[in-house]
Amino acid sequence: MTYVEIYTDGACKGNPGPGGWAAILECRGVEKVLSGGEPLCTNNRMELMAVIKGLEALNRPCRVKIISDSKYVVDSVTKGWLFNWPNRGWRNSLNEPTPNKELWQRLLLLLERHQVEFVWVKGHANNPKNERCDALAVAESLKYS
Repeated sequence: MTYVEIYTDGACKGNPGPGGWAAILECRGVEKVLSGGEPLCTNNRMELMAVIKGLEALNRPCRVKIISDSKYVVDSVTKGWLFNWPNRGWRNSLNEPTPNKELWQRLLLLLERHQVEFVWVKGHANNPKNERCDALAVAESLKYS
């Protein structure tokens, strides 16, 4: 199985507000950069979209390491919340509807296809690829300002 590292980040000017996401994929020394945005969204939505778009760009099942500064995304997967939400009728521990349900559903399908490890990194802490993702995501958000 091919190994891929995907750095991701999301940004939002206001929350909600114009947002952007970015993903940097690395495989066998080759890099692919993806980015996009939405005119009205939340930061969490953009963080999640970056992961989804990165995984959707893979054309066959891969072993993937997602590197993200989003506790929202990383904790939802690594602490198992994502896998409990469908069984709870897409309601969180407070019995409230799970935000971004349609994106989490897309991610679940991608996690069935790929072997994915999620790693959290501190944002704005001199991690070059995380900083690049941040700059790309912010630039995308500014397109809608």
